[in-house]
Amino acid sequence: MAHELNSTNAFDVDSTLQRLTMGQKVKLLSGLDRWHTYPIPEAGVPSVRVSDGPNGIRGTRAFNGVPASCFPCGLGLGSTFDIDLVREIGEVLGDECRSKSAHVLLGPTVNTQRSPLSGRSFESFSEDPHLSGTLAAVYINAVKSKGVAATIKHFVANEQEYHRYSYSSDVSERSLREIYLKPFQIVIKKSAPRVLMTAYNRLNGIHASENAWLIDQVLRKEWGYQGMIVSDWTGTYSTVEAIKAGLDLEMPGPTVMRGKAVERALVSEKLLPGDIDARVRKILELVAYAHASGIPFNGPQTAVDTPALRALLRRAAADAIVLLKNAAGLLPLTQPLAKIAVIGPNAKNVFLSGGGSARLRETYHVSVLDGIRAAVPAAEVAYAVGATSHQYLPLLDDYMHVDGRAGALLEFWNEEPGVGWVESLAEGSQPVWSTPTQTSNCYFMDGIYTTTFVPDESGDFEVGVSLGGTGSVFANGTRILDLTHAPPAPNAAFENATADHRAVVRGLVAGTPVALEVRWDARVYVTLSGRYTTRGGLRIGAARVLGEEEAIEEAVQIAEAADGALMLVWLAIVVVGLNHEWERSGLDRPGISLPGAANALVAAVLRANPKTIVVNQSGAPVAMPWIADADTVVHAFYGGNELGNGLADVLFGAVNPSGKLAITFPKRDEDIPAYPLWGANTESVGHVPYHEGIYVGYRGYDKKAIDPLFPFGHGLSYTTFTYSDLSTTPIAADGTFTVSFTITNTGSIDGREVAQVYIADPVSALPRALKELKGFVKVALRAGESRAVEVALDREALGFFDVRRGAWVAEAGTFEVLVGASSRDIRLTGKAELEKEFSWVGL
Repeated sequence: MAHELNSTNAFDVDSTLQRLTMGQKVKLLSGLDRWHTYPIPEAGVPSVRVSDGPNGIRGTRAFNGVPASCFPCGLGLGSTFDIDLVREIGEVLGDECRSKSAHVLLGPTVNTQRSPLSGRSFESFSEDPHLSGTLAAVYINAVKSKGVAATIKHFVANEQEYHRYSYSSDVSERSLREIYLKPFQIVIKKSAPRVLMTAYNRLNGIHASENAWLIDQVLRKEWGYQGMIVSDWTGTYSTVEAIKAGLDLEMPGPTVMRGKAVERALVSEKLLPGDIDARVRKILELVAYAHASGIPFNGPQTAVDTPALRALLRRAAADAIVLLKNAAGLLPLTQPLAKIAVIGPNAKNVFLSGGGSARLRETYHVSVLDGIRAAVPAAEVAYAVGATSHQYLPLLDDYMHVDGRAGALLEFWNEEPGVGWVESLAEGSQPVWSTPTQTSNCYFMDGIYTTTFVPDESGDFEVGVSLGGTGSVFANGTRILDLTHAPPAPNAAFENATADHRAVVRGLVAGTPVALEVRWDARVYVTLSGRYTTRGGLRIGAARVLGEEEAIEEAVQIAEAADGALMLVWLAIVVVGLNHEWERSGLDRPGISLPGAANALVAAVLRANPKTIVVNQSGAPVAMPWIADADTVVHAFYGGNELGNGLADVLFGAVNPSGKLAITFPKRDEDIPAYPLWGANTESVGHVPYHEGIYVGYRGYDKKAIDPLFPFGHGLSYTTFTYSDLSTTPIAADGTFTVSFTITNTGSIDGREVAQVYIADPVSALPRALKELKGFVKVALRAGESRAVEVALDREALGFFDVRRGAWVAEAGTFEVLVGASSRDIRLTGKAELEKEFSWVGL
């Protein structure tokens, strides 16, 4: 049910602005803390709460937060091509914002995946601007229906994490307009988001947060954007320039670039009162929106967990799965199965989201291994890890307890609890505060962490710890690690932490508890840059010691089809991929290869058992050098709480897969259109030339006639579909026209098909892509059913941006209409005629 905005006792922006003193206005220009705007209680201005986003609502705490639902990552949702599903999820996210008393959701992300190696590729919907913008607009409107403001981000050309605060995305204006700005333009036209977040990077030499051409000229004047503009967190780099360009709010607080600096700029008249009023007005308009929503200010935070919500999470997880290959018809698994070998690091460990701002404390989770076991309770399910893919040892979260309950205990002291406390606590020493926690990944802490680790396997275990501070680690009372003088390391578990230090604890027995304790001090700690910090943290993980060859051999042994006279069905499911350590903010991937021995594992299992299903779980594409030997391949994105059940539903036929790739899977790094000028591999320090121009994603593969591993829009079903009866209406003078065709389910089971409409302009004044996605429709059909569908298109399907004119142009002539099951599987072709050229500026 939609939440109507409350019009009674409305917050009056004009009168409030008139009452505020200049000192109060200056305070409003930056945040109070990480998740709240600055309040002015004496003027009746409350503090607006914001929350990450975009696949769940974390609330105001990164550590020990109130649990929340985690939905599939952006690229997973993009690969559903499902407007109705995205709308449902947006509505639920709006409700969960309300449960966290959050007025603003910091999502969605619509940056274009210039390269799949970007650490945050998984957050965006697609490499295609039309698909990305269309789904994002639906998402935002759904969130808004609950009285919550959504935030479109990161504006603009924020396509890599390497040197993300300083690098310059050097993009031609045509490429910028047609590829990178286009999803933002679609969103602002179709959903008018209340908040827009600027990017960290520079655009053609000028930081996005102070780029007057980008913010004032294009966004506000040309597109008519009326919402508030906020910096990405710590992404404000100037005082005067950013305010004059139109950046309303610096986040997070306390301020770094505003406050006293603004007051000084006013004295010198580098800024005028009118400049401040313009920025404050937008902040007050957001306050008014929050006031009307009925969401309390500084309100409580609660978790939501209902059967209906779990059902939606499960359906979303299943719908985000893409069936890449089913050459032998092994799927769906509908015959009785006596034995299943489940293999791989992503089967047992739970990776429900990518890293960085996408991570949260989930209400619950279902691993792939647990999902498979639940789907076939009568079958014997054997497990072997086969290979490791972690940068840090897996967290202890599912294998620890304290005082008879799951979790651990954190105890805090304001002073040392006795001389030599790192080795031995003084008798009778008591912490000033303590709290239980469900995780062994703790931020902003200082004290003692105690838990009992219960291994589920026997053998020698490696224990790894990274600290924000200094300290020691104990196992059963014996110190196993001394980090009292450990130096900081780049890309550690969290900022300004030590490298991952490890020790081996030998002879552990499955089910036998091991008492673990970490004692650490975060008062003074020298960071990589020589600064001092008091921000503490702890990450502790463990895994059984297993050599690469030994691990693969274990996997092969359980995968081999050696049933003897019993002739029992023996099936192998290998689950490999990436995780939130490889795909996260602040770090890009070095290449598209799977980490560790994952490829060797897959190849070995395929040799041992031809009835092997390979499941890759990652937020963005990976290479598959074993693809020719694999008959059955499934791609699972970060699927949220219900990933395990959703995948099992697809594998065992409860759900007919309907996902289609929203990004191209390349065969090798060199095939990526951005290669080699991307990330650290650029011509000059600090500049990233977007040398491929408009030929991003499938446009680049088409232009260079490169065969991808799997093309954009590809995805198989357990049934088959045919296309017929294509027709188009004449293109009207304003560019509108309709494409109609019929889809028939020619298979024996019900299914859903995503039909994609591409437009080509073979004769143009400027070079154009061979084809561009301009429409799509997802149709559910019963076995044998046919349905006529229509896709309405407008001038956006025809035009290109002409920099000479500073305008969009649709040239007269014949356009080709291509309807297909993917960008490389075109089923129908037709033509549409535009009689007279026209041009336009703006939305």
